[in-house]
Amino acid sequence: MSEAPRVADQDNGRIMAIVAYVLFLVGVPTVHLSSIVGVILAYIQRNDWRGTLWESHFEAMITTFWISFVVGLVAIPLCFVIVGIPILIGVVVWFLYRNIRGLVHAIESKPY
Repeated sequence: MSEAPRVADQDNGRIMAIVAYVLFLVGVPTVHLSSIVGVILAYIQRNDWRGTLWESHFEAMITTFWISFVVGLVAIPLCFVIVGIPILIGVVVWFLYRNIRGLVHAIESKPY
């Protein structure tokens, strides 16, 4: 009998991870407003899923957000000397790759 709630719990983790990944991906064309909501959701859900495969997803989302945020902040002023443009393009590609990879793994119920 304990299997049914456990499976339902895992489905909830999967749904929350997918929702957070979609918020991150929608954030690209919306100046990352939804990405902020996604990282807040990841912070809230991270402790609820400690010790499960979903923990790796929420940790990856948080890491991806902060690395892309910091590198983006450094690259924006560098755009005035043209060095920042390729850095920003690289950050966007990396951000999309990490989130699409995570979304695919969440859909397949695999750890990040």
